[in-house]
Amino acid sequence: MAASSSSILLLFLAATLMASGTHAATFTIKNNCGFTVWPAATPVGGGTQLNSGGTWTINVPAGTSSGRVWGRTGCSFNGNSGSCQTGDCGGALACTLSGKPPLTLAEFTIGGSQDFYDISVIDGFNIGMAFSCSTGVGLVCRDSSCPDAYHNPPDRKTHACGGNSNYQVTFCP
Repeated sequence: MAASSSSILLLFLAATLMASGTHAATFTIKNNCGFTVWPAATPVGGGTQLNSGGTWTINVPAGTSSGRVWGRTGCSFNGNSGSCQTGDCGGALACTLSGKPPLTLAEFTIGGSQDFYDISVIDGFNIGMAFSCSTGVGLVCRDSSCPDAYHNPPDRKTHACGGNSNYQVTFCP
């Protein structure tokens, strides 16, 4: 029995170590605009105030699908509640819902061996954005006619990246 219990314990420890090897993707969000932007991220991250020149870093766990990052503009908050002229998410500073159009979206799925990412202006355009991963194509969207972005659902603008890569989102590139 002791040998059997030891074997089970060793298998459990090996599985735990393998699972802990799955790491998060790091998103570095930078505000290059001459004004304050309130970036938001779902399903992880929430939201924050980002003054001109500031950065915000979030870690996104492997296996996160349908993630989004966007910039909110014209915001006024008192504590954790308020409103934004663009990208508002129900008046919350830390978003749990997607933003209200218009909003420029950085969309992603953090997978196992491969991640996927894109920029979307299907819900309108509110702020210029660059979005890139450490091993993939850099996307830049400076206005509503952005050639690197989805404009309607049948567009094919999704890009692949090595699994669990690190990402950069820049407002006003």
